Amino acid sequence: MSADAMVFIHGGQHDARCWEPTLTALREQTSTPLLAINLPGRNGEAGDLANLTIADCVASVLKQIAETRLQGKLMLIGHSMAGISMPALAATLGDAAVHSMVFISCCVPKEGSSVVESLDPPMAPIAKLAAKHLRTMPPLPSFFANWVFGNGMNREQKQFLAASLCREATSITSERVSRAGMPNCPRHWLLLNEDRAIKPARQRSFIDNLGGVSSILSLDCCHDVMIAAPELLATTLLGLNTSK
Repeated sequence: MSADAMVFIHGGQHDARCWEPTLTALREQTSTPLLAINLPGRNGEAGDLANLTIADCVASVLKQIAETRLQGKLMLIGHSMAGISMPALAATLGDAAVHSMVFISCCVPKEGSSVVESLDPPMAPIAKLAAKHLRTMPPLPSFFANWVFGNGMNREQKQFLAASLCREATSITSERVSRAGMPNCPRHWLLLNEDRAIKPARQRSFIDNLGGVSSILSLDCCHDVMIAAPELLATTLLGLNTSK
């Protein structure tokens, strides 16, 4: 059975706009309801970015799901730092509401650890300094964001990426994570072979941290695959949605 709806959760310094190219590609292939979430404090979604917690993110996602009246079993799709909020969301939703989970090059710290303790250069020193000295972190400079998130993108895609970046909470990068209570559903990992933000070797360590991964699919793409290769990502997600 396929999921009744697909819910997309963005990563750090991003908001729901990053999913637009992939949502466009998906709508050409499926009538399944699609919902791209804005986490609190970005793109008009209410919330205190300076004091953001994982629980705040979960509450916001639940509110947006309720407002759009999504029903049935949901496929949860998370990118990058959604690796700390999506497990908590799935645990809150429970087995009856979660069809499957897709982790796209996610940051998944060891149980009880945090994002800032889990990254490699070049993102590790940036995240640590921001967490120590700032309450919110401004968007990365365009040239650096394009290098670390968008290597291989064309000019138009890089412009879209740079224009859609936003401020990020530093409190959430230092928060200790827990994946207790995650439902017993398929967990899929999309491993991005050209990722500079979370390199393949680190992704594999995060896969080990997550545990219970049903499938690992390798894609030759940069960190922001949803902008760089939306048709490929859409086709991959639809394949996973029918493979349960």
